[in-house]
Amino acid sequence: MNDLLSGQPGPSDYDASSIQVLEDMEHVRLRPGMYIGGKDDRALHHMVAEIIDNSMDEAVAGHATWIEVELHENGHVTVRDNGRGIPIDPHPKDPSKTALEIIFCTLNAGGKFSGDSYETSGGLHGVGSSVVNALSDHLRVEVARNRELYMMEFSRGIPQAPLAKVGAAPNRRGTSVTFHPDPEIFGSLKLKPARLFKMSRSKAYLFSGVEIRWKSAIADGETPQEATFKFPGGLADYLGETLNGATTYAERPFAGTVDFKDKYNVPGKVEWAINWTPSRDGFIQSYCNTVPTPEGGTHEAGFWAAIIKGIKAYGELVGNRKAAQINRDDLAAGGCALVSCFIREPEFVGQTKDRLATTDAARMVEGAVRDHFDNWLAADTKSAGAILDFLVLRAEERLRRRQEKETQRKTATKKLRLPGKLVDCSSNTRDGTELFIVEGDSAGGSAKMGRNRVNQALLPLRGKILNVLGAASSKLGTNAEISDLTQALGVGLGSKFNLDDLRYDKIIIMTDADVDGAHIAALLMTFFFSQMRPMIDAGHLYLACPPLFRLTQGARRVYCLDEAERDEWLEKGLGGKGKIDVSRFKGLGEMDAKDLKETTMDPKSRKLIRVTIDEDEPGETGDLVERLMGKKPELRFQYIQENARFVVELDV
Repeated sequence: MNDLLSGQPGPSDYDASSIQVLEDMEHVRLRPGMYIGGKDDRALHHMVAEIIDNSMDEAVAGHATWIEVELHENGHVTVRDNGRGIPIDPHPKDPSKTALEIIFCTLNAGGKFSGDSYETSGGLHGVGSSVVNALSDHLRVEVARNRELYMMEFSRGIPQAPLAKVGAAPNRRGTSVTFHPDPEIFGSLKLKPARLFKMSRSKAYLFSGVEIRWKSAIADGETPQEATFKFPGGLADYLGETLNGATTYAERPFAGTVDFKDKYNVPGKVEWAINWTPSRDGFIQSYCNTVPTPEGGTHEAGFWAAIIKGIKAYGELVGNRKAAQINRDDLAAGGCALVSCFIREPEFVGQTKDRLATTDAARMVEGAVRDHFDNWLAADTKSAGAILDFLVLRAEERLRRRQEKETQRKTATKKLRLPGKLVDCSSNTRDGTELFIVEGDSAGGSAKMGRNRVNQALLPLRGKILNVLGAASSKLGTNAEISDLTQALGVGLGSKFNLDDLRYDKIIIMTDADVDGAHIAALLMTFFFSQMRPMIDAGHLYLACPPLFRLTQGARRVYCLDEAERDEWLEKGLGGKGKIDVSRFKGLGEMDAKDLKETTMDPKSRKLIRVTIDEDEPGETGDLVERLMGKKPELRFQYIQENARFVVELDV
């Protein structure tokens, strides 16, 4: 019997016929986020990175000396190498298909699993080539092997003809892949020369033995249309160009390379470069098998462990007792580091490989770097002393501010003029504390009863705050909501903002799961981006994910974030007895304290979205925010016109 509320088959109709089996390519096109992180600009360029990584694996294995990346005027991109060439003979498990077709049309197929073809590789899940193929409306592969040239073409993952021999290639070897991202997936997004140029150059830094050639038929006014990259100095050259003549505490960076075969008798190596500067904020860029790991991982942990243990040991050696106070935060302040490791069968968190999870990497990187760091400090006492003095000062400043913060929180009602509606927590330190910015007093009531009083604070807002980009700057200081917010956070605005003054560890925007709630969240994020961006960069801003529906069947209860999740549960059933009762929350105020705590506030069961800024060039995100939230409505209208066709459904 059909469920009366949803019009979908009820639980009794859930049988084998309800199970849908998708082919590999169909599944990739239906769920691209599982494989490349979504359909956005970053995912688009990640496709190129997947193909370049395959060529880089050939170079690192010693089979290719050059890689060419070419962006064509029609939006196609070609990646060529002079490696061994993808195998074109029939596959033993399916002789009706060549190995090339298997690689480009089957998930979890490739030459990286056994370790026989590559000691280390960036591609390890066997999905890179096949995912790129599935998400391209046209892809052509050319392979030069055994003095013969072969070619095969695909469209959206489907072969257009069998592999064909197209002629002799007496002076050519390797693989060439040309593809065009499918507009059905990526819409009007285009590959950017600047981003591909930067990607190609960074790969050359990561493996000093390879030459990377760049060509682009698209001129953007800034990016060279032709260039060749080869950097014998590797990461040391990369760091030197990144710092670009900035004043540093060490005359030369601490840089080096250690082969794991020599130290641990296993394949792989680690390369690094680090220096400290008072001229800019610190950073670390890490890579595993030439794949960027923006979220770090075990190789970063091992690197920092080696550095902090080494600097503390040096401090003890020279009699500086304050060196024991130095922690990783102090090292990262002004510490500019690059770390690249090559290991066999790395484990990543997620298919997009943003974070390395291989446990042994921490041990091997720490052991390899530590010995060299101790020797480097002892050999260059002038640089070592300057770095140690800087880090000790950072540690003292950090401890002083922490002490002030603890004192400030203990006497907050005396020292700070806090807004009257702020419901503060009882913790005396910032660590682990959370401030929920709640939409409306009614929601604040439920949140107050459902919160953890020790570390969770609440600040109810009265409706929508001021759009700081669409209003005169003079209004910022007089707006009551903004004044309450800045007082609760304990910080100033714009140039007066100081991250160390922030009173809470997590700032969580908690609004209704509807259009008005999304608008309020957008206004708040615009405010934080324009006035308190370091708070976002440091990872302190989050969005809560309250459910839109509650489904109840007997004693069984399920919360759903949206209509799609609701319909999915209605189709497959909850596993309880009786009719499924569907409740829609019109707002947070309609949720009782138990519902709100369980779904949105309790760290054990809630979902949070961390607000991050992903941009290729400085100011790129600022330009987009100005376009969408600024004073010129014609820019918003233009954006709507350009992107309206991507809207699948409007909930009216």
